[in-house]
Amino acid sequence: MGYLALDFWCRTKLPSSPLGRRYDHPCFQNVPPTKFFLQFRADTRIYASKSSPKKVKKSKELQKIVNPQLAESSLDEQNGISDKPSPTDSVNNLESQASVAIASRSFVLQACTVTSGFIAFMGVIIRQGSHLASSQGWPIADCSSEISFNFEIWHLQLIAGLVILISFSRLLLLKTWSDFAESSEASNQQVLTSLEPLDYAIVAFLPGISEELLFRGALLPLFGTNLISATAVAALFGILHLGSGRKFSFAIWACFVGLAYGYATILSSSLLVPMASHGINNLIGGVIWRLTHPSYEKTDV
Repeated sequence: MGYLALDFWCRTKLPSSPLGRRYDHPCFQNVPPTKFFLQFRADTRIYASKSSPKKVKKSKELQKIVNPQLAESSLDEQNGISDKPSPTDSVNNLESQASVAIASRSFVLQACTVTSGFIAFMGVIIRQGSHLASSQGWPIADCSSEISFNFEIWHLQLIAGLVILISFSRLLLLKTWSDFAESSEASNQQVLTSLEPLDYAIVAFLPGISEELLFRGALLPLFGTNLISATAVAALFGILHLGSGRKFSFAIWACFVGLAYGYATILSSSLLVPMASHGINNLIGGVIWRLTHPSYEKTDV
């Protein structure tokens, strides 16, 4: 349940405060307001007269004689010093414990497989649709011919350069940008905590392959293999990375990464370059997070 839903639920389910309640009860009807408040003031005087200062003082003295510790605790409560946690403290503790919901291993693997399959399916549909439309003479770029799956030896250097650039940039931002560090930590806790070591390869390469097939293999050549198209696709790539504890800083980071992958795709005209770079960078980031959080408690939700 989100914070807005929780706030709405509290406002609708909990009774309203006496100060804001409408007095529509039959006992309050046909009673002038002045008469009602005068009666209320008289009642308070009656209740106050029942416990005079002398009686209160005498009861405190008797309480000290019978049980001094109980008297001291009552005095602390009257002075506002109590060891019992206040409702505000308990609410804050609950909010801190439920700030990040950790997904179970089966849920993460299932969500990763289904989502990656859907993204890859969309990429294949766009690539094949553009190929058929281009062969029929429509003024649409053939995505499959613009960006292919060819591979050359020098592509290894490009892949290595992307891995070094993105991995070191991530480490630098984690050290210097607190907002980005919080977003990354929330996302990693939610997804990676319940995984086994071999699962990291699955959640690293399945999204890397499927996302590059859609964004750099279909959308980029469809809009044009140039820097303007690469920037537009990178901006869309960054916006879609919002949510699940990720803040706007994480979207900016995703835009930068998407632009780097897009530029490498234009240089190589190969979809294997961004796919391999994306998957390796995901794997490095996940492994580094696990090595720096060895004792993190697994709690599936």
